[in-house]
Amino acid sequence: MVLACMALASALPLSVQAQGVYRIVGPDGRVSFSDRPPVDGAKKSSELKSAEADSGNASSSNSNAQLPYQLRETAKRYPVTLYAAKDCSPCDEARNHLQNRGIPFAERSIETASDVDALKKLSGQDGLPFATVGNQHLKGFNADSWNQYLSAAGYPAQPQLPAQYKAPAPRPLTTPVVQPKAGKPETANGQTTRPAAAPSVTPPGTPTADNPAGLRF
Repeated sequence: MVLACMALASALPLSVQAQGVYRIVGPDGRVSFSDRPPVDGAKKSSELKSAEADSGNASSSNSNAQLPYQLRETAKRYPVTLYAAKDCSPCDEARNHLQNRGIPFAERSIETASDVDALKKLSGQDGLPFATVGNQHLKGFNADSWNQYLSAAGYPAQPQLPAQYKAPAPRPLTTPVVQPKAGKPETANGQTTRPAAAPSVTPPGTPTADNPAGLRF
């Protein structure tokens, strides 16, 4: 399996890298976010659009309980998830960047074909690294761009992780399906059922109780 590891500098428009993240309140009161400044001159906000935590972030809840209050609340509202693979240098750079900045994050590993398919459905492509901050997608790694979104979400610029903090272990994106072994006896009601024995066939000419001489007709 070949996974593409792409740099964000080539994946994002220059305007996204150069500008900030803006909070826009519409006439109906609904809030949206954009990389372009609003026409009414609304000021830049440090908030990003919130999203529901995915199943991978659920496993990091115990780890996040160790965090300082403000950092814990930010991680709860805008959880960070990194999608990475082995032998992917940009993935290693992205992981190291999050760790060095003190970002609590969950990691999902892309190892199998089913993982790749799930990643395509989630991100629209199979390039790595890929990350989410809330429901904001970060495709490819660029330190400046990632810092921009992390800061907009409210994550501190300097590490605040406690010394005893232990990051959750990476988990595969999909659950492997275990195929049953061929020839294994089936079980029913806790008892092993064996295949029925084939009926015995007496070769022609064999003496039997009804035909002691084994005569053939």
